[in-house]
Amino acid sequence: MINEINTADYESLLEAKRLKLKGLFEPYTDKNIEVFASPVSHYRMRTEFRVWHDGDDMYFYMFDKENKKNIRTEEFIPASLLINKMMTALMEELRPNHVLRHKLFQVDFLSTMSGEILVTLLYHRQLADNWTLESKLLKERLSENFRVNIVGRARKQKIDLDRDYVIEELPINGKKIIYKQIENSFTQPNASVAIKMLEWAIDVTKDSRGDLLELYCGNGNFSIALAPNFRKVLATELAGPSVQAAQYNIEANKIENLQIIRMSAEDFTDAMAGKREYNRLKGIDLKSYECNTIFVDPPRAGLDDNTVMLVQKYEYVLYISCNPNTLIENLAVLSQTHTVKRLALFDQFPYTDHIECGILLKKI
Repeated sequence: MINEINTADYESLLEAKRLKLKGLFEPYTDKNIEVFASPVSHYRMRTEFRVWHDGDDMYFYMFDKENKKNIRTEEFIPASLLINKMMTALMEELRPNHVLRHKLFQVDFLSTMSGEILVTLLYHRQLADNWTLESKLLKERLSENFRVNIVGRARKQKIDLDRDYVIEELPINGKKIIYKQIENSFTQPNASVAIKMLEWAIDVTKDSRGDLLELYCGNGNFSIALAPNFRKVLATELAGPSVQAAQYNIEANKIENLQIIRMSAEDFTDAMAGKREYNRLKGIDLKSYECNTIFVDPPRAGLDDNTVMLVQKYEYVLYISCNPNTLIENLAVLSQTHTVKRLALFDQFPYTDHIECGILLKKI
C-alpha cells in the first residue's frame, strides 16, 4: 500500500528509475540525465477516495490489491497536508449528516500550494434541494478553517455551490504564475515537481529564436510559462474546459503573445499538411508564425505517425512524456532527423514505477 511508504527508501527507488531511463535511452544518447526529485511525502495535490458505510460509521478506504480487502484510510501520506486536514474535518461533518452521506460513494480532492481546496462529493442518487441546502451549511462550517468550495455529482447531474475550480499560484524562477484548475480536468498532480518541470522547460528554450507551436496544451500550463522565451506562441487543445481555463490563465498572467486553438493535435497536423480545412482555423494566419520549436506533451499513447512526421519538420523539439516506452517508439523515428540535447527525469509519482521525462531534440 502506498500509504505505508518508507521515506528512507526514496533515494534508492529514484536511482532505480534513473538507471531504467538510462537503459531505455542508451541507443540514442549518452547525455547525463538531469534528475528532479519529489518531496518524500505530502506531494500529491489531487486525490480521490472511495467511501465505505458501516452502520453509523463511515470512512475513506483504499483497496489493497495484494490482500484483496479494503483498508480504512484516516490519512494519506502522499496527499498534501491540506487534503489530509480536510479529510478529517470533512468526515466528521459527513458522518452525522444523513442528507449528505446518503449513497455517497466517492470524494475527490483538488488542493493548491496557494491554500485553496475543492471537494467533490459523488453519489449513487440524484441530488435534491435538501442536498444543496445542507452542502451550503457544510461549506459555511468548513470555511471557518479552509478556503473551500464544494461540488456535488450524480448521474448526469452536477451542482456547483460557487465555482468548480481552484486558483493555483506557482513560484517559477521567482515569479508567480497563476493557473485556473478546473474540477475533473487534468492538472499536474505533484506541484513541487511541476515547478521543476516548468523551470527546466524555460531553461532549455531560453535562447530560442522565432515562435513556438505547442500541441496538447491543456490549461496553458507550459505555454504560459514559455511564452516570454518566444516572439509568439500558437497552442492547440481539444478539451473545452481546458481551453476555457487556458484563456483565463492567459489574461490573469497578462500574456499577450499566446493564441489557443480548440482542436486536436491530429486535426491540426492534417490542417498543416493541407489534408483538410477547419473552420476553427479561419481568421488565423498560420503563415505569420515562424515556429522553429515545437512542444509536445502527449497522452500515454505517445504521438501518432502523422504527428511524428509533423514534429520532424521543426529545428527543435521539446517533448514531455508520461510514458518513456512510447517516447522511445517515437524517438526511433525522430532520431533519424534529430539528436538529443537534454534529457530529464521528473519524479511526479514517487514510490511507483511511473516515470515522467523530458527531452530536447535538435535537428541534425
